[in-house]
Amino acid sequence: MQNWVVVFAFCILHFAFTTCAAKPADLGERVVFWGLGREGEEVAKLIPDFERRNPNIHVVVQQIPFIAAHEKLLTAVVGRSTPDIAQIGNTWIPEMVALHALDELTPRVKSPVKTIDQRDYFPGIWATNVIDGGLYGIPWYVDTRLLFYRKDIVGAPPRTWAEWTAVMDRVVREKKAHYGVLMPINEYEPMLALALTAHSGFLNADGTKGAFQEPAFADAFNFYVDCFRRGYAPKVSNVQVANVYQQFALADFVMYITGPWQVAEFRKRLPPEMQDKWATAPLPARDASAPMGIGMAGGSSLIVFRNSQHKDAAWKFIEFLSEREQQIRFNELSGDLPARRSAWRTKDPAFDAFREQLESVAPLPKVPEWEQIGTAIYLHQEEAVRGAKTPAEALAALDAQANEILEKRRWVLTHRP
Repeated sequence: MQNWVVVFAFCILHFAFTTCAAKPADLGERVVFWGLGREGEEVAKLIPDFERRNPNIHVVVQQIPFIAAHEKLLTAVVGRSTPDIAQIGNTWIPEMVALHALDELTPRVKSPVKTIDQRDYFPGIWATNVIDGGLYGIPWYVDTRLLFYRKDIVGAPPRTWAEWTAVMDRVVREKKAHYGVLMPINEYEPMLALALTAHSGFLNADGTKGAFQEPAFADAFNFYVDCFRRGYAPKVSNVQVANVYQQFALADFVMYITGPWQVAEFRKRLPPEMQDKWATAPLPARDASAPMGIGMAGGSSLIVFRNSQHKDAAWKFIEFLSEREQQIRFNELSGDLPARRSAWRTKDPAFDAFREQLESVAPLPKVPEWEQIGTAIYLHQEEAVRGAKTPAEALAALDAQANEILEKRRWVLTHRP
């Protein structure tokens, strides 16, 4: 009896050992991918095709809420518990590079067998992934902001700031609308787009001090504040706007600077009789010397973490997601705009202006402290709009705060070998 017990126990142990040992081999090389928000859910639908083509690689997607993503990424870097791949906002790349968290991808893109062609990407978007000459991310989907407008009231969209001012003045003076444009004062994106259009660098050449009192940014800032001072824009935050779609339909305002996600919302939320009365247009240029303004180069990129033990497999997955066919499919699943020009198949004419604007976008300053500086911009712009400070006082205070934020950067650059 005892012999049977021993044999039975040995069989159970042998089965458990062989099962556990076989499992990793069955699954193949395991690659962990952090996807943010809804994109993390949609990308999972592409994985079966990738794994059929790469049976020795198993991709595990972990969905991270956007609101918690930045903090979770930083915690993972500090704790050396990063995944293999992640989707990150392209404005976060300089911070991750400063932490030495990302693998440089330049050698892979320049390898003899090229699967990712830089020429097929929008130059301004690609540039957000390049830090000090090194490539640290591959654009996955793109984003920028431009003008949504009531074409039945505005007519032809303004092409310059002077035309923009004239249109806003006319619609308000003739009482065709309460306001010419909606630019919520707790959003800094419209202000940043104006500054990019005016060719502001925001910071000095080495990114160690603010350049907000320089003429380029000051001109854009004064134009922005004047829109409120003259009554062309309401002094409200986005939480004070009860229903942006209803107010647009009622001509409470006739122009709105916003992003591509609003196209679907305008189609869904505006009444049927309004669908032929609105359109999109590139941002107005500062003057007639340029065909359009310059938008912010937004979107998300795919990166490989330096601590990954599966870099080759991770790169294969990035190559797969970057294929033209996968870009088209992901656009259909998520609605996000493709990073590759050749993948654009959008049928809605409202996206045509986005395709045009994406040829004229630029990165924001590539310093790790930019998120803090961006917050400072909207705080000081709100003070100027509400009259708590003059524009000159607000810009001086903004420069002072930016210089304080960048103090550590100045010290590091001064003392590095």
